[in-house]
Amino acid sequence: MRLDLLSCLFVASASASVLSSGRYRLKPYTLNLESEVPRMLQLISNTHLPEAPEYPGLSSDAGIPLSTLKSLRTQWLTQFDWKKEQASINKYPQFTAEIEGLTVHFVHKKSSARNAIPLILFHGWPGSFLEFLPLIDNLTKEGKTSNGKPVSFDVIVPNLPGFGLSSAPPGNWTNQDTARVFNTLMTDVLGYKKYATHGTDWGCATAYDLYDSYNSTVRATHLASLPFVPLTPDQLAAEGIALDALETFEEESFVEWSTNGYAYFQQETTKPNTIGLALYDNPVGQLAYMGEKFLNWSDPRAGTGPSVLTHNEILTSVSLYYLTKSFISSGFIYYQNRFATNYTKAKTDAPLLFSSFKYNILFWPAALVKQTGNLVVYKNHDFGGHFPALDNPPAMISDLREIGCYWK
Repeated sequence: MRLDLLSCLFVASASASVLSSGRYRLKPYTLNLESEVPRMLQLISNTHLPEAPEYPGLSSDAGIPLSTLKSLRTQWLTQFDWKKEQASINKYPQFTAEIEGLTVHFVHKKSSARNAIPLILFHGWPGSFLEFLPLIDNLTKEGKTSNGKPVSFDVIVPNLPGFGLSSAPPGNWTNQDTARVFNTLMTDVLGYKKYATHGTDWGCATAYDLYDSYNSTVRATHLASLPFVPLTPDQLAAEGIALDALETFEEESFVEWSTNGYAYFQQETTKPNTIGLALYDNPVGQLAYMGEKFLNWSDPRAGTGPSVLTHNEILTSVSLYYLTKSFISSGFIYYQNRFATNYTKAKTDAPLLFSSFKYNILFWPAALVKQTGNLVVYKNHDFGGHFPALDNPPAMISDLREIGCYWK
């Protein structure tokens, strides 16, 4: 009788899983964008750039240097191999699901450990799911927390709506809508009862909204950015927040960016369609626009030491944007959303972990992060920038594993 009951329960559970998968049209996905590559390369080849800089001697403060763009363009034409990059991407198990009328693309790689922590990682702009591929294999393997506790993860890496292989959302879409969709993905589609989140850039808004609004299912979050506008030096002083030498450097970098590196932000928040249409079918234009961000927002040592943020990585990312025709829709995340200016605390007791990196363009000291959640870990790294999963993968892996210290 007991055996029959267990069999019935198993069948019922399996049937529910199948029904859920059917409802959301969950299915495996293999990336194949090769048919569009010849035209992309033809456009790159036919693009005329100036013979010499219009104003010689300008630094990268004025935008991407002509010599850098020419070098990247030459590498794109002579050394870059999309077929090879695509094969490397396809080593990771990918899926699509239909949620609220959106096609959501994601990687889902499971650990062999029975007690693995489900962890969903959210990118920002000009990133994509590619940003986190260097972390996946190590996170799914068993590692150790700082106190020696074994930890491993089931890793889920989606493209945000409108990015890469995820379809564009409606025009009035918000970060809160994105959070709702991904809670559905984690709970209803993939069947996790609880999970952890990570986010950087715009992805931090999704991760934080999940942390704040879905506190019964999201039981830890790790962030490398906050969805709150950083404070100026005067504002920090008014709050009585003192900074050490590394933090002072980071705050000065934020001031520099907010003074001289903010033009793209104003463009995207007010007229995203203009820049989107101007560069929609211009791969070299997209490379200039997004490549500048990858170069200027990263550690100057990018591509050396622990960093895997090479020029080839930049070309892969820009190629994905162009080949998936997501340049316009991805930019609308700025138009549809804003970072908050009023710091509020999340409605949860779940642990919050935060990692800061020296060359990030944005900076939040621990005292500010503490105002937004149950801060249990704050780490500040001397190597890395705005794309830490590419700029310093070992630090990101180590910091994410600290979730295991607080997981219940």
